Amino acid sequence: MSSQRLFAAVLPPEPAVDELAAAVAPLHRMPGAVNLRWTARAGWHYTLAFFGGVDEELLPELYLRLERAAHRTRPFPLRIHGGGRFDGRALWAGAAGDLDTLRLLAERARAAARRTGVPMEEHRRYTPHLTLARSRVQTDLTPFTAALEGFEGRHWEAGELGLVRSNLPEGGVPGQQPRYELVRGWPLGR
Repeated sequence: MSSQRLFAAVLPPEPAVDELAAAVAPLHRMPGAVNLRWTARAGWHYTLAFFGGVDEELLPELYLRLERAAHRTRPFPLRIHGGGRFDGRALWAGAAGDLDTLRLLAERARAAARRTGVPMEEHRRYTPHLTLARSRVQTDLTPFTAALEGFEGRHWEAGELGLVRSNLPEGGVPGQQPRYELVRGWPLGR
């Protein structure tokens, strides 16, 4: 039986991605930046729930349940805001706006997967973030988070719940990143 690596996400619009790219570009020249694996802008998204390998036979029900979750959640204002880190391993940009609704959508996406029969990891409090870079070893990311501290992106309306497929790199090519492909999207609140 085949499966697909899937996750639910909110994808920022191109103008918001452009703004973030302009803010992140100088970080690539900072001391220690060469030791980080920078996420390509095509990989910038707010993951709501990671499903892992989903058996193809579960997809029709997962689509139906995610559609219901989207329809029960109204569109909401969002913007890319500031930065943070998870330990010394991941650098990210944060979010501002209606974070309560973003968290609610994340919980609904997780519930949709659970009810479909997708085994989900233990639930942690949802921290909205858009991953910018990763490190294989503990790294002091403080200068990078400080550089992003004042970043305030434009406001936009999150109006879609996306289901994204993660296509992992093949053959161990150094520097190759996963490719993300929007499988389906459902408008919020309709």
